[in-house]
Amino acid sequence: MFLSGPLYALLAFAIFSTHDVIIKVLGGFYAPFQIIFFSTLFSFPFVTFMLMRDATEGHLIPKHPWWMALRTVAAMITGFSAFYAFSVLPLAQVYVVIFASPLLITILSIPLLGERVGIHRILAVIVGLAGVIVVLRPGSAELGLGHLAAGAAALFGALTSVIVRKIGRDERTVVLMLYPMAANFLVMGALLALVYAPMPLQHLGGIAVISLFGFVAGLLLIAAYRNGEAAIVAPMQYSQIIWATLYGYFLFDERVDLPTVIGAGIIIASGVYIVFRESRLGAKSNTPVLRTRSRGPSAASFRISPLLRRARKNG
Repeated sequence: MFLSGPLYALLAFAIFSTHDVIIKVLGGFYAPFQIIFFSTLFSFPFVTFMLMRDATEGHLIPKHPWWMALRTVAAMITGFSAFYAFSVLPLAQVYVVIFASPLLITILSIPLLGERVGIHRILAVIVGLAGVIVVLRPGSAELGLGHLAAGAAALFGALTSVIVRKIGRDERTVVLMLYPMAANFLVMGALLALVYAPMPLQHLGGIAVISLFGFVAGLLLIAAYRNGEAAIVAPMQYSQIIWATLYGYFLFDERVDLPTVIGAGIIIASGVYIVFRESRLGAKSNTPVLRTRSRGPSAASFRISPLLRRARKNG
């Protein structure tokens, strides 16, 4: 039973990685606005059926409207940035930059959550961000909009996670999930008029698979955290670098260079150290990384933290 949580997580992140491969393929044909619009559209039935089981009384007006508005904007920026980065950069490079998100969550938790971060975690964050510099190699490698988008995905994804941690206990699950989806649908739909390109049936099917994979992987991630310790399950996200390397090599002729390997090792080590440090502190810490149990940025997946809290209440 001890291994069931990590195994669920490994399967979830393998599906998420396949989900990202489809985004990369379709990104060669269509603007991110179009992919996000249709993936959100196809996600609505899955999420609606799941939320029909929410027996919590209340309405759909947020209790924290300004925080919800900020989270919604951050979620849209995260999704767009991630989709664009996957479209134009090697998979492994996108993942390595996005892996900095737990480090940024630790930083943002200080002003937004009032978290007291000790010297150990501060040093881990500094070392991890140095790993990002190793990967990007400013001055010796050409940096473009794709790298900026990957960094934005990490930053705004971290902001989204911290806001969920701040208001998640007060807001209904349906509110937390539907507002960003509705905003993506409306905003991306409006921008779609500027970039729309006709889609053959197989490409529409690919977008439907993105939505399905995001939903199924999210459910597996919930199962992972319900059946395993967060300190063991959380680092499983780094398995995506293995899938990125394999998919990149066999499908896109991408090679992972030495600076990316070294930088990835530094970032992953820093992230794992923060997770285990928070686990050791336990009640002495708000543990923003451990308690923000959601996958990296995607417009078609959903935040699992509120669903886990609801499951515990019902259990």
